[in-house]
Amino acid sequence: MESAFVAQSDFLQYGDAEASKMQIGYGNYGCSHYRRRCKIRAPCCNEIFDCRHCHNDVKNGLETKPLDRHDIPRHEVTKVICSLCDTEQDVQQDCINCGVCMGKYYCSKCKFFDDDVSKNQYHCDECGICRTGGKENFFHCNKCGCCYSMLMKDAHRCIERAMHHNCPVCFEFLFDTMRDITVLPCGHTIHLECLREMEQHCRYSCPVCSKSICDMTGLWKKLDEEISATPMPETYQNKMAWILCNDCGANSRVQFHIVANKCLSCNSYNTRQTRGGPAASCPSRMTEIIS
Repeated sequence: MESAFVAQSDFLQYGDAEASKMQIGYGNYGCSHYRRRCKIRAPCCNEIFDCRHCHNDVKNGLETKPLDRHDIPRHEVTKVICSLCDTEQDVQQDCINCGVCMGKYYCSKCKFFDDDVSKNQYHCDECGICRTGGKENFFHCNKCGCCYSMLMKDAHRCIERAMHHNCPVCFEFLFDTMRDITVLPCGHTIHLECLREMEQHCRYSCPVCSKSICDMTGLWKKLDEEISATPMPETYQNKMAWILCNDCGANSRVQFHIVANKCLSCNSYNTRQTRGGPAASCPSRMTEIIS
């Protein structure tokens, strides 16, 4: 019994020591992007940075010559520097010198460290990077080439490599952005804060394909009322125009109105005029064709 008691005591001391290493310096190191207890040596320029985002911000800044600008190849990082003892070493979770844990979350594939595990980080092999939010809450769409919320699994519209492009508003690359992303009904992706900024400026169509980004039925009814209250001058009362609907893709020949032109197929006012309109804006022959 005595020997068993000693062995258990030793185990508890070992466990306490490991827990201590997990906590030493926790939350006191890192940068504005991540809390972590190490820095990285960039394999591209051999300089030391807190994280890859810090590197990219500096190396792509306006003060850097255009020909010298570059992003760090994140998967090629081989050396890290412990923030507590400054020991440079191969990429690993625990420092080989002082034994401190350099990141409670550690991914050997991405060479990624983060002490803030409340993000529920997980590595997606298909994406090839670490993501946040918990693996159980996301699925990887092979056609779109990215992870989406499980809530969208049976409802999202697939678009080839949907997130492998820049945000259509701010032009930041979406695939590995740290900001929240939303998927529009048309399937195109955009930063959530960029979408909200669009809405503040009364822009309700996708910047990529021009389809409506939400249910516009209420606005269409208001436009019906506005058009009824705004009769066209006699000169234009019988004027016809061809329109293309951005929502359903139908072409329609409608009575021209200066306020808006309604799609005859889906009743949307999200349309663009392709031919017709005021006679002064059209060649005489075209006027004869569309009148």
